[in-house]
Amino acid sequence: MQPRIFRINTSNKIEYTCGQSLICTVIIPLLKEVSTLVNEKDSTATSSGSPFPNVSISVSDMTSRAIDIRMDILNMIAEGGSGHPGGSLSAVELLSALYFKTMRHDPNDPKWEYRDKFILSKAHACPVLYAHLAHCGYFPIEELLTFRKIDSRIQGHSHIKTPGVEMSGGSLGQGLSFGLGAALSARLDTNQTRVYVLLGDGECDEGQIWEAAMAATHYKADNLVAIVDRNRIQNDNWTKDVMNLEPLPDKWKAFGWNTVEIDGHNFSDILNALGTAEKVKGQPTAIIASTTKGKGVSFMENNPDFHGKAPNPEQLDQALTELENTR
Repeated sequence: MQPRIFRINTSNKIEYTCGQSLICTVIIPLLKEVSTLVNEKDSTATSSGSPFPNVSISVSDMTSRAIDIRMDILNMIAEGGSGHPGGSLSAVELLSALYFKTMRHDPNDPKWEYRDKFILSKAHACPVLYAHLAHCGYFPIEELLTFRKIDSRIQGHSHIKTPGVEMSGGSLGQGLSFGLGAALSARLDTNQTRVYVLLGDGECDEGQIWEAAMAATHYKADNLVAIVDRNRIQNDNWTKDVMNLEPLPDKWKAFGWNTVEIDGHNFSDILNALGTAEKVKGQPTAIIASTTKGKGVSFMENNPDFHGKAPNPEQLDQALTELENTR
């Protein structure tokens, strides 16, 4: 049988060939039609031996593990001497619901073809991602204490050299475009990969976010979910004073997204929203998650000072004690 090949030509079109014969030329935006030309794959494929999602893990278990993850976030930032605790602590429950209970992924095979993908667009909050990857088994938990050290695999902004990280980040506003590309690629490959993108609310000041939002609706990317960490603080000030975002849910709805508002620290809310998003067809889903920056530590909560500042030794001791007392 002659090999069948897809290639993008200089006219920004996809050519489908069999041997030396050009069978058809398809304009790139017709992604849904192109996917019918690809050999069918097993869209329900599962990874051999993968422990995730862990359907048996309870909300109580995830709540307990969230305390451990918050402690790990603080310890690694304190050890590194710099980092972003506030926006990492605000997103713990969101990532726990994804990594432990929702996404298909395999720490033993980080590039597994059928994995679901998590994109950290607010890449400065990478401590929350690293802690979850370590607890899932992508690398030893002890390695978290190499955060921001020379030659470490876990640096101050997420990077693809870290096992389990899908996108190198830093410049805000790029993650949703990347996530849309991953979602459309999965459609071309006719697999059931879902893509989840975590955005900062201050990051929604970026115009590229809304370009991607418009494109995602145009392409009916129903395997794409944007989660906005709505902690209401960006950098060293409140979002309402820097650039008022409201009415934020209405903006996403106006761009054609299925839009849900939740408590971003309530596992039941989060899991229900993620489950509902899987059932929505023909449009992407935006989850506006109301959170508290610095969640779990009294002097960090709703405190812009701890957007990007490591705790000193006395503050670390107090923070760890507070968290331990919540068990």
